Amino acid sequence: MRSSPDEAALLRELVAIPSVSGTEAAVALCAVEAARAFGLRVELASHGVVITAGRGAGPSLAFVSHLDTVPPGEGWTRGPFGAEAEDGRLYGRGASDAKASVAAMLAAAADAESGGRLRGRLLVILGFGEETRDSTMAAAVEACGPLDAAIVGEPTGLDFAIAQRGLMMVDLVARGTPGHAGHAREPGFRNALVELARDLVRLDGLFDDREHPVLGRVTATPTVAEGGVGRNVTPKTARALLDVRTTPDWTHAEIAERLRASLASDVIVVSERLVPCQTPNASRLLDAALRARPTGRRYGSPTCSDWVFLKDVDVVKCGPGDTRLSHAPDEWVSLAEVRAARTFYAMLAQDYLS
Repeated sequence: MRSSPDEAALLRELVAIPSVSGTEAAVALCAVEAARAFGLRVELASHGVVITAGRGAGPSLAFVSHLDTVPPGEGWTRGPFGAEAEDGRLYGRGASDAKASVAAMLAAAADAESGGRLRGRLLVILGFGEETRDSTMAAAVEACGPLDAAIVGEPTGLDFAIAQRGLMMVDLVARGTPGHAGHAREPGFRNALVELARDLVRLDGLFDDREHPVLGRVTATPTVAEGGVGRNVTPKTARALLDVRTTPDWTHAEIAERLRASLASDVIVVSERLVPCQTPNASRLLDAALRARPTGRRYGSPTCSDWVFLKDVDVVKCGPGDTRLSHAPDEWVSLAEVRAARTFYAMLAQDYLS
């Protein structure tokens, strides 16, 4: 017998199950059982959970999110997996990022399916490992076949992220003369720490000549610096790690070339797989989203997500929750917003697949 979806009850179940990246088996089974109870077709595979609604010829729309969370961390004033509801909020690790989207998407898929008017496929794709370098979403998307459009469920306050920054991780390695600090003024002597400091100063404004209309300018932010072996010894090398947040105005190859041309340090690209993304111009999906939620604000998202695995698809990122609460202690989401997300997702599916 098909049960009536209760997105708040499902969310409490999901949050109460610890699912730190790599330990998603139990929460995946919970999602599978809920989908079956809602009368949806479901498959559990190594790359995630895939739920299917709709039938017949027509476009394919995917609701995309993830089941894993970061570790609880410190600073909680309540149990991170207690799934406590208080004053209209549900607390717990993953409540906002991104189990609220998961619960709302599952309930919305059931709502859309029960209407019986879907022309095409509605998929709910729930991946593993999104919070790590080992996201399974690429494999999950490939297994689902061609997609025309997708909503990526991440905490956006139900506003519409129509662009998303990419991420490059870059090592800067400055070279110097190892030796006694007392000889630092001698000709030809180079202090690796000073060379690195000069390059870090050069980063300011290095990418200001291109400005994306939604995401702004590329930023290159030093997040780690190290060097030195003793108080009176100049180091052979000094190193800094750059967090480079990218925009569609630059390819990652162009950014690496600009860094190498402008800095004296060696530039070593550590990671560049998280490319920037943007909703295409004249997006049919965005038009449908605005009809379903006219108050939705369009903006550029500074954070990465599984959108990178859908970069050739018509995509909007939208979900309940506040991104500033992601990975923080006492993470919470408004249950009223989760209900609004369910309504929005269902209306969007019925519009896009009508």
